[in-house]
Amino acid sequence: MTIDPSPALPLPVTIDEIDLAWLTRALRTHAPEAGLRGFEIVEVDHGTCTKIRIALDLDDAARAAGIAERVILKGGFEPHSRQMHYMHGFEVHAYADVLPVLKLPSPAAYFAGFDEARQQGIVILEDLTLRGVEFCHPLVPNGVEQVSRRLIELARFHAKTWGSPELDPGGRWGFLGVCIPETGGHMRQFLDPVVWQSFVDLSRGRAASVHFHDPRWMAEALDKLHRLAKRLPHALLHGDTHLGNLYREADGTPGFFDSLPHRWPGIQEVAYHVAGALDPIERRQAERELVALYLDELAASGVTPPSLEESMRHYAAFLAFGYCIFLVNASAFQPEAINTAYTARFSAAMVDNDTIGVLAALE
Repeated sequence: MTIDPSPALPLPVTIDEIDLAWLTRALRTHAPEAGLRGFEIVEVDHGTCTKIRIALDLDDAARAAGIAERVILKGGFEPHSRQMHYMHGFEVHAYADVLPVLKLPSPAAYFAGFDEARQQGIVILEDLTLRGVEFCHPLVPNGVEQVSRRLIELARFHAKTWGSPELDPGGRWGFLGVCIPETGGHMRQFLDPVVWQSFVDLSRGRAASVHFHDPRWMAEALDKLHRLAKRLPHALLHGDTHLGNLYREADGTPGFFDSLPHRWPGIQEVAYHVAGALDPIERRQAERELVALYLDELAASGVTPPSLEESMRHYAAFLAFGYCIFLVNASAFQPEAINTAYTARFSAAMVDNDTIGVLAALE
């Protein structure tokens, strides 16, 4: 059931606007009897969105409702955030509408709301550090076993909406967009030759093969991926499964946060995760087996999957999407070292899987 955020509107757009009265109203959308005696902002992390760690002085009703004593409040509090309100909206949908129904392992959410008038989206989540989880880091590649467990979870998640009419306009998930719109969408602005070259000239661009430096090739690749995706079954995707959005429980169970739900072929999420999470040597040795594992889990979940050979061709094609994302990712969102590491990993995967040749063979 979707939480009604209206009692917490208007949402704060500056950190100074986060006060006791507003926090109480927000938490009461989750637990109507919950109360706060006070709070303290412990830490502020500025990034794609702002993550604010807050210690809460909870009353007995709030404790009984299971609200954690420390939470993470995420929202658009940075200067660039006003242009990224749609991303905050996607994350609000993830915690308010998607994850409570489709059950991908994720942090507990105590508030998720979007304010159309102020173009602000805010979620309040449990602070996972209280449970001692291990956070993944983009500069530390995962092992094959970790990626395997994550692909099993993703296959089960994708299977719940695989080819579902609920993804069509008017369906339950019909409000979701696709990763690459017909015109290239958000990515098109970066394909201007001068803008594109400014990214190629950074360390991330120099870490990639020169064969992927041509913006005309990238524009054609995005168009081909859009046309390919229209021919394949769609599923509801987490939307951003790079290492910075992932964690492991103490028993090794994978967890996901920072979801940007979209509808798109599941193999795109597989390619994005595998190529970004593994060191190129481990990825080169294991990627075919990992794709096969994903397909087997789809079948076990009731989906009739495509063949491994067809899936590997689609895997190779969709690698270009992940490459484009990190080549043009603003340094305000991820430090240059992270953008460089990801761009290099995707470039290596594209070389190994002949992405240029596979895309050239597409209609």
